[in-house]
Amino acid sequence: MKQEIYLDELKKDDFPDPIYIVREGSGFLEQHSHPYAVKALVTEGQIDITIGGIKSTYLAGDAFELTAGQLHSENYGGKGVKYLASRKGAVLQEELGLESIEGVEPGISA
Repeated sequence: MKQEIYLDELKKDDFPDPIYIVREGSGFLEQHSHPYAVKALVTEGQIDITIGGIKSTYLAGDAFELTAGQLHSENYGGKGVKYLASRKGAVLQEELGLESIEGVEPGISA
């Protein structure tokens, strides 16, 4: 998916502007959930997301979505992953201070 299409879909679905996330190679996050829905677009590298025992791999150009409260785990490819992520739900990404978390670059405007 092209970035322009991803950004258009965010607007259509009332998601806020995305933030840019960078994760180091061979990293992972154990099973967890978020209090918000996520729409993301991989720009570089690889991320594997496992939901209900089923692993899906996303590479540059692939988009993925998570619903609020959806349990999942994440693994990052050997070279890491970079992706745009927009969050919508009970807690807005600005309220979580996500733009200041280590490994996250400032927001990107459409």
